[in-house]
Amino acid sequence: MIIFGASGHGKVVFSIIENETDLFFDDNPKLKEFQKTRVDGYSTEVQKDEKIVIAIGDNRIRKKVVQKVKHDFGTVIAESAQVATSAKVGSGSQIIHGAIIQASSKIGKHCIVNTGASVDHDCTIGDYCHIAPQVTLCGDVSVGEGTIIGAGSTVIPGITIGEWCKIGAGSVVTKNIPNGSIAVGNPARIIRTND
Repeated sequence: MIIFGASGHGKVVFSIIENETDLFFDDNPKLKEFQKTRVDGYSTEVQKDEKIVIAIGDNRIRKKVVQKVKHDFGTVIAESAQVATSAKVGSGSQIIHGAIIQASSKIGKHCIVNTGASVDHDCTIGDYCHIAPQVTLCGDVSVGEGTIIGAGSTVIPGITIGEWCKIGAGSVVTKNIPNGSIAVGNPARIIRTND
């Protein structure tokens, strides 16, 4: 598998699949190598039969890169992660060390469920989301496309968070959050909504 992104999150993904990869793609021309693994600019012709994972933490940038890549996408699940057999994980998604995905949950395409995050039963996470380290999504939570839920946040059961929202680190979400909102605090309150 090829990793696109040789910075912070790319290094985390590399720690999971380092025995399965021998190449990073990255648009930064200053990056040439990471832990003896080659870093090149993206090419549709290089290892075109290999699958690729977009290891970029920023949801909008990750979506833009996905749209330009011509390789097929792979999924990365850390050995220490736990994914229920009834859960579904979309292509291109990354389930990082210690994350838990419980029964009947659905993780969209190109998502990151980061270190130690817990996604309880019947949750639905849209494409291009980032569930940061140590987040807890209680049962039956719905998270819309492109949303980031900051480190250490908790979302109580049955809550719906809209598309392209930002939930601040350490927040406790007790009410539904509309599309394009930024919410912070305990309990989380909306401080801005982008139209």
